[in-house]
Parts: sequence; C-alpha cells; structure tokens
Amino acid sequence: MKKICLLLTVILFSASCVSAQGNRYSDFFDKLMNKPTAQERLAPVKASVDDALTPNEQAILLYNENNLKAALDVLTAIKEADRTPEDWLLIGNILQDQEKISDAIFMYQRAIVVNPKFYKAYYNLGNIYLEQEKPYLAIENYRQANKADNTFPYAYYNLGCAYLKIGNLRKAKIAFLKAIELKNTEPNFHYNLAYTYKMLNKPKLSKKYLEFYNKLMNGEK
Repeated sequence: MKKICLLLTVILFSASCVSAQGNRYSDFFDKLMNKPTAQERLAPVKASVDDALTPNEQAILLYNENNLKAALDVLTAIKEADRTPEDWLLIGNILQDQEKISDAIFMYQRAIVVNPKFYKAYYNLGNIYLEQEKPYLAIENYRQANKADNTFPYAYYNLGCAYLKIGNLRKAKIAFLKAIELKNTEPNFHYNLAYTYKMLNKPKLSKKYLEFYNKLMNGEK
C-alpha cells in the first residue's frame, strides 16, 4: 500500500509512531515507537471505470497497481499550472515510495502553495520529519494539518508522538486525548496515552487507558 493521499481516497491508518532509533526509554516505550505500518497511510481508491477518467484518476489506478513510473508519467504530463494539490500530492507519494525524500518534500510543499489549507500535505511532511528525527518541524506541520482540518485524529496522534520526542508530556497528553475524542476505537491511541500518564506519575489514569487498550485488542467494546 502507498504512502499517503488524495481527494479520491479513503483514510486507513494505524496508530504507530515513527521509530525512535537509539532513543529507547523502556519496554513500554519501545512498543510506542514502532515504525508506521501501511495502514497509517491514506490509500488511493480506484476511480469508476464507468466514467471517462481524468489524468488524476488514471494515475490513481496505476498507483494502486504499483505501476509508479506510468502513474508519474501521467501526472508529469499535466502542465504545472494546471496541477491540483492532489496531483502534487500523488507525485510526492510516488517519489516517497521511491525513497526520493527531498523531492517528495518539495512536491508536498508545492501542494501547499496551491492550497495552503491542504491538511494532507502538512500531515505527510510531518511524518517525514518525524521519521528524520526532526520533531520540531514535525510538530509545526502536524499543527498546520490540525488547523486546516481539526477532525483528523491521526494528525493529533502523531503530534502527540512528536511531543513525546521532545519530552513535552503535557502537550503529548493533550494531543492523545484529542485523538481519542475523535476516534476512541484505535488501540494505540489509548496505549500511548497510558504511557504518557505513566511518565506523568499518574498510575491510575495510566492503568485506565491501558485497560481500554487491552479491551480493544481483545475485540471488546
């Protein structure tokens, strides 16, 4: 599955924070900082085959089929002045899949130039910076994502992860609570909040959210 996002998308995320390699504090924290899984990404969905496909929809279909070169060819054939934020975003996704991270960052920034309120591009940038161990840049971009769309739980979740990276437990707690408010069925949201309360010396609250985590992992409501 691919990196992240378009208007023609479904949101499929997991709650794993980016790896804190060489920065492990405890076994509890190790689980908190696993690499993001494929589910942490926005996956393009297939455009309807019943309609004439736009170039963007053609690119999405090719991208879903992992034909990255053909998808990129379709998108780069669009004049730059005519590219939508989603076009720039998908180009960034492809480049990120090809591990051309600097180029991907540039494309996400181009998406923001076209639409300064395009939360998905900010979110993708935040994820890259968090993986690069640049938590302050990650925080800046996650906050912009939340400002552009305050209903997207994973931007709050990853914001919490970034705050943990810099040791700001209070702001991490607030971010995780917001993520849970928006989506309370994601186990790792509860797990990471439990960890945060543990580090804040609030064992009862830590236990409470760890119990929520265990219930969700066991399929309980």
